Amino acid sequence: MSAAPVVLCPAQSARRVRWRNGAGWTREILSWPPSGAAGDGADTASAWDWRLSIADIESDGPFSSFPGIERECLLLRGEGVRLQIEPAEAHTLSPPSGRLRFDGGYAASATLVDGRVEVLNLMWRRDRIQASTWHRPLVGTMVVFVDPGSRWLVHVLAGHAHLGDGDTRTFLAAGDTACLGAADARARHALEGGGELFLVRLEPAA
Repeated sequence: MSAAPVVLCPAQSARRVRWRNGAGWTREILSWPPSGAAGDGADTASAWDWRLSIADIESDGPFSSFPGIERECLLLRGEGVRLQIEPAEAHTLSPPSGRLRFDGGYAASATLVDGRVEVLNLMWRRDRIQASTWHRPLVGTMVVFVDPGSRWLVHVLAGHAHLGDGDTRTFLAAGDTACLGAADARARHALEGGGELFLVRLEPAA
């Protein structure tokens, strides 16, 4: 997973692609290795080890199947969506930030509670990547330490954050994402501001 220590992904830079079944859109934020074509229905499982995107779900319908892929969904906007993941019981992502982790190879379908929703969608190959996630408030300063070979994703759910120290600080608004890495030694990345963050740690699978 070698890459530049910091990759910034402004909200407006995400490319919007129609789902194959026509029930929504995908906006890819970032993937590694970078995929050539985004989209919930695209055959991308062999193209990347992990991908972070936003799904705009406009109507009830099935999700595409991704065997070998683990998924986590977090509600960003809307009144909620009910996910039926076979063979498990249905689970509702409710406001403000309901989330669910599930096997992407299972048959899954979405039923909207009351109109269109936006869902943050993290997917990773379980044979290559181990992912840990946190939904945390940002009050003041937070420090993230990244080990060589791993990556951290910081998605600003609400509010704002400044990334870095001194004159090298970068402003992140709601909807922006930063991918944090390390070179040959553990790297320190400082975040300062106020709001809510979705944090992801991506490491090589054991």
